Amino acid sequence: MKKKFLSLAMVILLGGIGIFTACKKDNDGSDGMTKVQIKMTDAPGNFEKINLNVKEIVLVSSGKRYVFAATTSKFNILDFRIGTSNPDILVASGEMPSGDITEIRLVLNDSGNTIVVGGVESALTTPSGQSSGWKVKLTSVPSLEPGASYSLLLDFDAAKSIVSTGNGKYILKPVVRGITTATSGLISGTVLPLAAHPEILVIAGTDTVGTVADPLTGKFTVGGLANGTYSVKFVPVTGYRDSTITNVTVNVGQNTALGTVVLKP
Repeated sequence: MKKKFLSLAMVILLGGIGIFTACKKDNDGSDGMTKVQIKMTDAPGNFEKINLNVKEIVLVSSGKRYVFAATTSKFNILDFRIGTSNPDILVASGEMPSGDITEIRLVLNDSGNTIVVGGVESALTTPSGQSSGWKVKLTSVPSLEPGASYSLLLDFDAAKSIVSTGNGKYILKPVVRGITTATSGLISGTVLPLAAHPEILVIAGTDTVGTVADPLTGKFTVGGLANGTYSVKFVPVTGYRDSTITNVTVNVGQNTALGTVVLKP
């Protein structure tokens, strides 16, 4: 009896989050929440189809479980491979409190997982007691920053995906590992005096993302920014002058702190 094992690697998707094409209020990150997307891709294997029916992804932070319900119906993971026109598929997305992710679990539905070999579709059964999913082996502890965006990529190694029982039946036994990288950066600072009540515009070419300063502290954060160079414009109420800081560099996963900006009357 020849065995093939499943390996499911969880990697954070590389790439940036594009800025909005119109001026709009952005989440300033003061609520301590972080946006997360969870996607899947495949490493090739000698199968015709591997249909997965994902139920949810569970992320654990500060001892609390945050469940991201799957928004995608059953799909053939072999249709999504890095380097092709369909490199990945979005499985779930949402927000969770910022902080360290100490555990990640992939949860599949009990039924609907199948494999096609030699034109014959067979059920992929899972070992009993796996209702809580498969634990991800983290290579480092992911740390989510407020206002930044992260995209988790689950890299499914189809060549090691299946345990064959030798009688035409197949068992799904995932092994999961993961690493984390941000897909967007931040610009933050404090603008005074408080009476100026400025709008803060982050500009790249004709694209603008905006927010407003906290009326009690003057602090602001603009997240969801791709790698690049920006201008930050402060537009206060009548009685104060506009001010612009140019050549502000943003790197994904980093917070570019501008310090305290004082507007002149």
